Amino acid sequence: MKNTTRRAYVIYVLIAAFLFGLGFLLYSFIAHGGTWAASRLNTHVFTNRVLTNAGAVKDRSGTVLVETKDGKRVWNEQSGVRRATLHTVGDAQGFIATGVQTLYRAKLIGYDFVNGVYGKKGNTDLTLTIDADVCKTALEAMNGKKGTVVAYNYKTGEILCMVSAPTFDPLYKPSDIDTDKTGKYDGIYLNRALSGVFTPGSTFKVVTAICALENIPDVQTRKFKCEGKIKLGKGEVICNGVHGTLNFERGLNVSCNCVFAELAAELGRDKLTETVRALGFGKAINVSGAKTARSSFDVSKANKADLGWAGIGQYTTLVNPMQMLQLAGAIANGGQAVTPYFVKKEAKLISLPPTINKNVKLNAATADAVKTLLRSDVKNYYGDWRFPELQFCGKTGSAEVEGKKSHAWFYGFSLRDDFPVAIVVCLENGGIGLNDAIPVANRVLQKLLQRF
Repeated sequence: MKNTTRRAYVIYVLIAAFLFGLGFLLYSFIAHGGTWAASRLNTHVFTNRVLTNAGAVKDRSGTVLVETKDGKRVWNEQSGVRRATLHTVGDAQGFIATGVQTLYRAKLIGYDFVNGVYGKKGNTDLTLTIDADVCKTALEAMNGKKGTVVAYNYKTGEILCMVSAPTFDPLYKPSDIDTDKTGKYDGIYLNRALSGVFTPGSTFKVVTAICALENIPDVQTRKFKCEGKIKLGKGEVICNGVHGTLNFERGLNVSCNCVFAELAAELGRDKLTETVRALGFGKAINVSGAKTARSSFDVSKANKADLGWAGIGQYTTLVNPMQMLQLAGAIANGGQAVTPYFVKKEAKLISLPPTINKNVKLNAATADAVKTLLRSDVKNYYGDWRFPELQFCGKTGSAEVEGKKSHAWFYGFSLRDDFPVAIVVCLENGGIGLNDAIPVANRVLQKLLQRF
């Protein structure tokens, strides 16, 4: 009798283990079936681990960027388009993790839960929000410099241009791309718009300005004095000029380090950090399934001078270009940050409402005040002639990098109702924001203006 009972217990344990294993297998199949089907080991989809059987990827106007013909992956006929859209489309080997050929591989090969890759619908085409010609223009405007250009419709969230450099032609991949030691291919598989972080320089003064507007009631009427440097505690912050007596608006126009270092030190660690977090920095953005790198701002051990440098976008501050783009959009939108995306949303509805990023908290009054300041930057300092017909607002930055040339930055947005576009240009070790980043931005914007 005891032996029978023991055997029954063993059978129960085996049945329980079997059911658990079956349940785990079913869960894994549901959760990861698409990933398994899209594995580079699947010879129905890959040849020598190169994607060969998948749907087409098209830009917003229907231009084919890559498709399958006769069992081979065929790219757009223009080398400039192939190179400019590479990081958005992705390579056929899957090294560019944020490209749609990797992120959406299961969808492109037509995988579904019931039929796997053998369903009746076959491969699925994807349409992107980017404009291939605009991307090509952006890459040409960068003129061989590393960095990124990304622009989006701040009302809808559609990314219209997303370019990262260095890049390569997927039809003629350099043979030394993985062995070169000169640095010319550094980060070549990285989409810098999504996965890069850079010292922001003076573009970050907008964040300090937001904090000051919300915490210092008289900041817009206060007078500041710039003698070329300012002493803070036992250290000092050097300015880019000697600006004399100036107000808050003029301080942002001429990008006076003394004004914003003084404000950062006055605001203190806690208030600055609170504003940085409220604007979404430190949290990744989900951009069509690709998670952005997280911007970082840590002044927990900063002394007064360090805090001053942090407030002007130096010290240890690092930002992601896509997050800067979203901030520009939030300012333009009266405080609402529309999440960017680059894969067209599919639905039977004529249009879908934009997705609001609730991690960004910017009140409308502050957004409007900053909008006025950024408009003043262009109108009263950079010059409207740099952005013909665009009614542009923006801020430059030249971020110091030890031992190398500065990063050249520009970000901003148009006030035209019929052209709700925000843009970020970050040229890695690319020079000066005013001289190097603004011309790139305007060339891309003028091309976009032709397409609206």
